[in-house]
Amino acid sequence: MTKKKVGIIFGGKSAEHEVSLQSAKNIVDAIDKDKYDVVLIGIDKQGKWHINDQSSYLLNEENPKLIQLNKSNDPVAVVPGETNNQIIHATSAGALDQLDVVFPIVHGTLGEDGSLQGMMRIANLPFVGSSVVGSAVCMDKDIAKRLLQEAGINVANGVAFSRAKRNKIDFEQIKEQIGVPMFIKPANQGSSVGVSKVSDKEAFEKAVDEAFQYDNKVVIEENIVGREIECAVLGNEYPQASLPGEILPQTEFYSYESKYIDESGAKLEIPAKLSDELVAKIQTSAVKVFETLECEGLARVDFFLTEDGEIYVNEVNTLPGFTRISMYPKLWEISGISYPELINELIELAIDRHEKNNTLKSAVWDD
Repeated sequence: MTKKKVGIIFGGKSAEHEVSLQSAKNIVDAIDKDKYDVVLIGIDKQGKWHINDQSSYLLNEENPKLIQLNKSNDPVAVVPGETNNQIIHATSAGALDQLDVVFPIVHGTLGEDGSLQGMMRIANLPFVGSSVVGSAVCMDKDIAKRLLQEAGINVANGVAFSRAKRNKIDFEQIKEQIGVPMFIKPANQGSSVGVSKVSDKEAFEKAVDEAFQYDNKVVIEENIVGREIECAVLGNEYPQASLPGEILPQTEFYSYESKYIDESGAKLEIPAKLSDELVAKIQTSAVKVFETLECEGLARVDFFLTEDGEIYVNEVNTLPGFTRISMYPKLWEISGISYPELINELIELAIDRHEKNNTLKSAVWDD
């Protein structure tokens, strides 16, 4: 059997660079070596792409606080409009090994916001995960919330402001509208980067300024008291939901450190202790959210579950973490799909979608 070549693209310029390195390592370790040959493409913090050797692509790989991309001296470039040899060595212009599929595990901006997905579409490369629309919509918490509300799906009450409206962000006015404590978030970030929970004006002003360091738009949301439930979704036209899991934060909230660095910062209850009725309700809601936001391949849908059984969507992550403590692969494992099987399924979904898209007719205009 001829092995497929899988290009794993990881790293990136976002604040989630180190998380991406951890995710890539786990995928490389778990992928079925009998089916796939891996080609590693690491993106450094300046945005430069490198071909990396599997034996030395990471530094301090066992330490989430110190992990780094080991930059190579072999940069690569993408050639749009080709059907073969779309990625070349930048210095020699020689073709890279032809990739059968790309697994982009670049978290955050320029990775899961539709930018990378658009470039891969232009390069005619099949890739794992949502395409441009689903990626962009889910990355922007403000736009995603509006679409979910339109579909009749519960989300937290809140407001959004662009940087140009910074002088109109008034603590007392927002407090009257949504109460305290409240959460302040960059609209286009993930992994709780730049997120603050505040109750007073001084902390509020600092949190707004911090959120604007990561994005040009911030979202300010009410605090919903409830259990933090996450559900994984897998598929293209016919998505399926995993058993739900629960986050039990041991700190003020489920922060970046709790997710990826300090394993004592949160406990994971997988599967969550829920009635069969609530499990079914959450799974149905997760699939509805997935389809409403035009996700494909995979996504993790995060909910709040209140005491009276109401569920609210917190956010949707189209390229969830694949680290050794990440929820997405753990949820599928408890639902009957092992880590290697999950990677295989995601690759097959990507190739299937690409083949179907290539059967669509394109309009050609003659002069």
